[in-house]
Amino acid sequence: MTFSLAKTVVSTDGEPLYTFEAAAILTETSLTVVEVYVELGVIEAIDSMLHARELTRIAQIQRLRQDLGLNLVGAAMVLDMAQEIAQLRAQLSVYQSHRSDA
Repeated sequence: MTFSLAKTVVSTDGEPLYTFEAAAILTETSLTVVEVYVELGVIEAIDSMLHARELTRIAQIQRLRQDLGLNLVGAAMVLDMAQEIAQLRAQLSVYQSHRSDA
């Protein structure tokens, strides 16, 4: 199946936005899955559009569910914790670089 956007939708920060339908096609899920994820707050929508990072999150959730057998809440929690760990590591790195400069 081929897919193309007739027109490109771009967010205020210059990032491409995708419809729920496009997200379903690109992540090889269904429109219902995308809608449920938005409704449950697992992914964030801007009106009826999604950032590319949300498409990545959908794919990651699907992989965690399929490969590890996690339920939807568990998969979302794993991704949230991984993001928080990455942010903490970045903060620690900045803190350590400031300490070494002193």
